[in-house]
Amino acid sequence: MEALEIESIIESILFVSGEPVSKERIAAVLGISEFEVESAANRLRDKYSYERRGIRLVKLENAIQLCSSAEFADYIRLALETRKPPQLSQPALEVLAIIAYFQPATRAYIEQIRGVDSSYTVSTLLDRGLIEACGRMAVPGRPILYATTPVFLRVFGLDSLRELPELPNVSGSEESREGIQNAILELRSREECLVANEES
Repeated sequence: MEALEIESIIESILFVSGEPVSKERIAAVLGISEFEVESAANRLRDKYSYERRGIRLVKLENAIQLCSSAEFADYIRLALETRKPPQLSQPALEVLAIIAYFQPATRAYIEQIRGVDSSYTVSTLLDRGLIEACGRMAVPGRPILYATTPVFLRVFGLDSLRELPELPNVSGSEESREGIQNAILELRSREECLVANEES
């Protein structure tokens, strides 16, 4: 199978899906290796970016997805009559940072670090699709465990959780407020940068 054909098939799959599709699944369908899928995805991503196309290819951990180009967001909102989602509040960013760095995390663990009730904020992040329940802890009461989603990666312009900067002053049982504050600043910076790109 030629490289151009592989790219075209991947493009078609992603366009119709509208959701992230795993590289493993695409490789199985096409009868090629995940490395070949990765290479074709990189070529498509570079081509869309270089030609300033209206779509972009984003990588989300072990999956890939097509999305609209941020620079045309205003036109999309006007055409589809949608509103820009509000920026996350400070409490929401704080909870999100804790989950992003210490996932899977329970609400009790989040509240232990923050020192305040976080049920409303966790619910808000669930509604926005930034986090999801990913199981239950094997302890009495079986509390729900939370983890970030591919939407979180997309919103903050990350290909993988490995791109999150290391937290300073955090080790083992010592989760410092300073470390979490640095994580919040990093997430806020990314969020503001992406919003600025949309509005330029």
